Amino acid sequence: MILNNIGILTSGGDSPGMNSAIKAIVNFASIYNIKVFGFLYGYKGLILNNYKILSNFYVNNIIHLGGTILGTSRSKLFFTTKGREISYKNLKKNKINALIVIGGNGTLKGISKFSNEYKIPIIGIPGTIDNDIYGTDLTLGYDTALNSIVNTVDNLKEIAYSNNRIFIIEVMGKNTGYLAYYSGIALSPLYIVHNNKYNLNNIQEELKKKKIKSNIIIVAENKYIGNASKLIYKKIKKNIKNYEFRHTILGYIQRGGKPSSIDRLLGYLFGKESIKRLINYKNNIVLGVKNNKIINIKLKKLINFNKKFNNNNFYNIYL
Repeated sequence: MILNNIGILTSGGDSPGMNSAIKAIVNFASIYNIKVFGFLYGYKGLILNNYKILSNFYVNNIIHLGGTILGTSRSKLFFTTKGREISYKNLKKNKINALIVIGGNGTLKGISKFSNEYKIPIIGIPGTIDNDIYGTDLTLGYDTALNSIVNTVDNLKEIAYSNNRIFIIEVMGKNTGYLAYYSGIALSPLYIVHNNKYNLNNIQEELKKKKIKSNIIIVAENKYIGNASKLIYKKIKKNIKNYEFRHTILGYIQRGGKPSSIDRLLGYLFGKESIKRLINYKNNIVLGVKNNKIINIKLKKLINFNKKFNNNNFYNIYL
């Protein structure tokens, strides 16, 4: 197969480092005279055939930007047979030989269905702050989100100490708990509630034992119960009367900001390796990091397996 044209898109939740991956894809594609079609706003752009031709000049000054210059969204239509059929026809109309997709679990599972139905080479790049993609130690955006949480909560700690309060702070991470666990270690809170283990007895015992009036408690979000920090706040406040509590959700601030050096480097490596693999006829895979190396993960495995929390799952900062 002659690789003349490739499509790229970013889908689902944005994550810092996506622009670094986009830049690397375009830069390395140009070396091999491959034209890059950047579809706008994820699968929605693929269905509407809404794209921009990306040149080296166009991506020259984007590596430091958070989010994604291509825009992103969640498309329900792509998860229908009709939506995927339209997408394939648009790829064929534009004579696109391969597709690189950057996104999280939902995005990659969607493209896995697409690859089962249509024979077009596909490379997935794990872009999500949640670090919840099976088979990889690290996802694009996770390191930046971790730093954002630590920086923000450091400021909240000052408020807690000044006002003699205990702040219950909820962070993102879906159901893996990586952001809560590792930000908690970096922040040295009174208690870390991660991986959906809401043992309130332990928290209350810790409060009684330490006899302190100000600190923080880090709580992982839980999509099944909604506001997890508020739930814990209500229960603890009911049982412990001699403390002043506040609860807050950090929210989307965790997904924003300039990407860290780790995410810029990781985006570069993912982008470079995606082009190399396509040229070497390795496709229908998702790239990942394992033992400080870029690895291939079969798309099928993302459908059949979920990433489980592992508190030994740290990463080499030098990649």
